[in-house]
Amino acid sequence: MADGPSILFIGDVIGSIGRQALRAALPELRAEHDPTFVVVNGENAAGGVGITPGIADEFFGWGVDVITLGNHTYRQREVWRYLDDTDAIVRPANYLQSQPGHGSCIVERDGVRLGVLNLMGELYLHPGRVLFAQAEVEVEKLRRAGVDHILVDIHGEATSEKVALGWELDGRVTAVVGTHTHVPTADARVLPGGTAYMTDVGMCGPRDSVIGVRKELAIEAMRTKMPVRFEPAKGDPWLCAALIRCGDRPNRATEIVPIQRSPNVVG
Repeated sequence: MADGPSILFIGDVIGSIGRQALRAALPELRAEHDPTFVVVNGENAAGGVGITPGIADEFFGWGVDVITLGNHTYRQREVWRYLDDTDAIVRPANYLQSQPGHGSCIVERDGVRLGVLNLMGELYLHPGRVLFAQAEVEVEKLRRAGVDHILVDIHGEATSEKVALGWELDGRVTAVVGTHTHVPTADARVLPGGTAYMTDVGMCGPRDSVIGVRKELAIEAMRTKMPVRFEPAKGDPWLCAALIRCGDRPNRATEIVPIQRSPNVVG
């Protein structure tokens, strides 16, 4: 293992082809980077919308430590109770308290305690509670719990909102990484206070698509302005991720490295 703990964070897994890519790439990524923790955003894993208990159990069986979610959290009704009963799967903490699930969890490995916090942007996605106020509450709760490091997955549409949250939490969490827009951004860096930041990690899914959707369906919807039933695409699967190397001090990172791989899987 590297000198300090590290976190491999993998962006939105899209449908069956994304799941195949994740399964194929994980052993190689583990061998190459030896991450202490693996965190995966699974909110598009079930046919492009949501996740099921069976798929979540598959991820955990492959060695994933924590699953984060997003705006499609509740699309698969069968997962609602699972979200309440399973600690290591988290949905946005700024959903209403009455909604199934919880917004953060703590996992421990090799004597290191990692807090994982899931949040959702307010612009265009409309969660039940205010993003920045809830972020303050949740980060303080994890810090009081005595975690060594905190990873924040901000599932958001607006770049400006994600960037602002990164600056707001700089120096108080180890990493703020973005999901939802499915295209990796070129701004991975460690902010001055020691927080690793990347606006969007990208997706684990088909690049031969419109952000994971069959391109002909997306184009039809845009051209006709009529409802179109979207389906996940299958071609050219890629895995997009970020490796965060943690510092010796709590809630500090030393490096964030974007990763893009094309696993050998057939759609």
